[in-house]
Amino acid sequence: MTTVETTAAETATPDAALPAGAGVPAFPAFDSPGMAVQVSEASEVHREVSYVRTVGFRPLAMDIWIPRTGGGGSVPAPVPLVLWVHGGAFQLGDRRELPPTFPADSVFSRLNAAGIACATVDYRLALEAPFPAQLHDLKAAVRYLRAHAPGLGIDHERIGVWGESAGGHLAALLGLTGGREDLEGGTGAQGHSSAVAAVVDFYGVSSLPHMPPMQLPDGLLGGPLVAAVPAGMSLEPGPMLVGGSNDPDLLAAASPLGHVRAGAPPFLLVHGDSDGLVPLSQSEILAAALGAAGVRHELVVIEGADHCFFGAEDQMDRILDAAVSFLSNELSQP
Repeated sequence: MTTVETTAAETATPDAALPAGAGVPAFPAFDSPGMAVQVSEASEVHREVSYVRTVGFRPLAMDIWIPRTGGGGSVPAPVPLVLWVHGGAFQLGDRRELPPTFPADSVFSRLNAAGIACATVDYRLALEAPFPAQLHDLKAAVRYLRAHAPGLGIDHERIGVWGESAGGHLAALLGLTGGREDLEGGTGAQGHSSAVAAVVDFYGVSSLPHMPPMQLPDGLLGGPLVAAVPAGMSLEPGPMLVGGSNDPDLLAAASPLGHVRAGAPPFLLVHGDSDGLVPLSQSEILAAALGAAGVRHELVVIEGADHCFFGAEDQMDRILDAAVSFLSNELSQP
């Protein structure tokens, strides 16, 4: 059972009491969740919550979507929570933006409608910091949510993760490394577990060494979009993630496949059979490894779907509902 006692240091804000002999407030490692704003009958949102502040980097923010009943009252607490991790090849993306095939805010609002809170998080991209910084950020997000669970009405024992593309890769890593103290990182809230109880991975990479070269239309990554990329840096997502190296050992260490273990949480893998960016084989080899380790899992193949489920837009309701149903079932009990 995870301890949720919150220390004074973990709840410090810029208005915290002055330390003895100091003339300025202590610099906080993160902020409080603040007040929520109601955005619909089903949801209220704590926006722009800085869950990590650390010297030399921008603050990392999350939005926390809390479920409400249709009548405007709060859903009985505590509720389970799912961390949403955006995609973007570790190079692009924003916590507030879903793929163009997904209806606006659909992940957040559907989870809330099912009585599940959702925290959608930013993390450091590949040229801001190499791996494992991204995993450290997600773990800090989970620890932050556990530290503030009582005030948010969240059940600290019922936390899952759901990601797409690069976010699916990171969600899988988060699920597989819950007991790895060497991968926790030292930022943000401390003294809480970063383990999760369920993983949904939409078309994520499971083995960077086995990824084919990225095939993109000419000109898609030209001009101003790549103007800040250092000379000589590979635009391939995997090498860029690990600092520009093609070392297979570094790439493997940053891949979910090498972290599969017995006792990992259950996985739902969803992948299109016509994915031109991340081949279906990436989910197939992860499913095989999970099965060999005795980890409960399901692989759902979407016929005719490319990356982000392009070509299967008419199936998006079914796909999203399947993910929400899986998370609802897995997080129904501590």
